[in-house]
Amino acid sequence: FLMQTSEMLRKICMRNLVRKYCRGLTAERKGQLQQKVVTSAVFCGKKEGYLESLSQPFLETRLKENDLNPKVLQLIRGENIKYVTPVIKYDRNGFKARERLLVLTQSSAYVVEMAKIKQKIEYSTLKGISTSNLSDGIVVIHVPEDKQQKGDVILQCEHIFEVVTKLCILANKQSLVKVVKGSLRFRVGSGKEGTMVFTVGPEPQVFKDKTGQLTVV
Repeated sequence: FLMQTSEMLRKICMRNLVRKYCRGLTAERKGQLQQKVVTSAVFCGKKEGYLESLSQPFLETRLKENDLNPKVLQLIRGENIKYVTPVIKYDRNGFKARERLLVLTQSSAYVVEMAKIKQKIEYSTLKGISTSNLSDGIVVIHVPEDKQQKGDVILQCEHIFEVVTKLCILANKQSLVKVVKGSLRFRVGSGKEGTMVFTVGPEPQVFKDKTGQLTVV
């Protein structure tokens, strides 16, 4: 009887401690924990660097709304901007690296060049999000094959866990995130496909190899 009573009191004490902790959380801290839960579900045990990322809190955004060109703000007016970060975008054909901004709103993702919107992806049409199991910062946003889209978007992000987590939460498509090994296929446009190969080397680099594939080291 004493052991049963002790166990019951232990559970009650633990429940009270948890309740006290949860009630003491700030809205910001609660948001961080909710995001980290999604990151864990997507990347835990799958991608290198995940464990190191646990201690690094996600920022609300890497750039503020007023850092965007006024013309871009005018083009996406009416949409609630949630997150902005610098990225490197790789062309789908020649794989030339270009500096861009990734803007995530409540309903769409935008790839932005200075005062131009280069591509808009509505979350409702998003087909998938792919990244590798290695420590690179490459993410591929897969889009539908239609006239409005030029093809899948290949980006390199400094804060890959943060970017993918924000994107899949806003798009509500956590189940569509894939962590791949070795290689992945992406759509170039007009029914064509390209291949990206992931490998390990002495220093990080991204280049077009002799076979025409995009190689990520």
